[in-house]
Amino acid sequence: MEPPSSRAIAVQPPTSPEWVRDAVIAGGGHIVEPADASAIVWTAARDASGLREILDANNHLEWVQVPFAGIENFVPVLDDDRIWTCGKGVYAEPVAEHALALALAGMRNIASYSRATQWTGPAGRNLLGAAVTIVGGGGITESLIRLLTPFHCNITVVRRTVEDIEGADTVVGQENLVDALVGADVVFLALSLTPETVGLIGKPELEVMEPHAWIVNVARGGHIVTEDLVWALQNNVIGGAALDVTDPEPLPESHPLWSLPNCIITPHVGNTPEMAVPLLSARITENVKRFINDEPLVGLVDVRLGY
Repeated sequence: MEPPSSRAIAVQPPTSPEWVRDAVIAGGGHIVEPADASAIVWTAARDASGLREILDANNHLEWVQVPFAGIENFVPVLDDDRIWTCGKGVYAEPVAEHALALALAGMRNIASYSRATQWTGPAGRNLLGAAVTIVGGGGITESLIRLLTPFHCNITVVRRTVEDIEGADTVVGQENLVDALVGADVVFLALSLTPETVGLIGKPELEVMEPHAWIVNVARGGHIVTEDLVWALQNNVIGGAALDVTDPEPLPESHPLWSLPNCIITPHVGNTPEMAVPLLSARITENVKRFINDEPLVGLVDVRLGY
């Protein structure tokens, strides 16, 4: 039996949206069942076990494309037998834009003003010329640095591997996180969730931050110890928190974060479905083209690191 053509691509599960199939076809792929495919585009972000079943039954599949940039749900099924790609970098632009909006809303006291029922006094701090720390060194960070350019910030990036990033004034390793928090006016979290980064920001880290500093999380809720953050906000240890992600998520209606005046919460909308579809569609089309032409794929997953 001849091996499947590189144009033979499976789109699974069967309930996958039509735009995914259109993206595969636009890249030159022929949609077939997994048994007849060389690769699979998997669209069920929370069904890692379903993907594992298909892979176990179809060892010949050479490439797996999974949705979204965060792949923590798929870490248990990653293997070294095939190429894995994800939405890494696809959503950087809209998420960076949302992070900037959250930072401005917090630092300029816009959230508190919007809740007021009477005229109040002046409050807030400038993002212009601020000391900014960004934890994470991927596409969101690169986009955010570009968006911050007109604000003339002094930018420190904390990342696993210390390498120069265009526009950053300083790049340090994760072991220097605490030093990078000291003196920062705003701290952005834009990194992958791995066992090493769960609970990265807890009481010890919050205590070294400036009393006026805002923390903006557009990564994953698990990076912050929620009960420690509640404590820090209730006691004005930091200026505030702007969260597009929470732990737990969705955040229960009765959770104390909802009622804190120095906390802004958005429901994981840094990248909305309307924004995501054209971006992920373009990524799938590009990778199908590259796979067919035996070219390097985009958004490669490091199986060892889990992102």
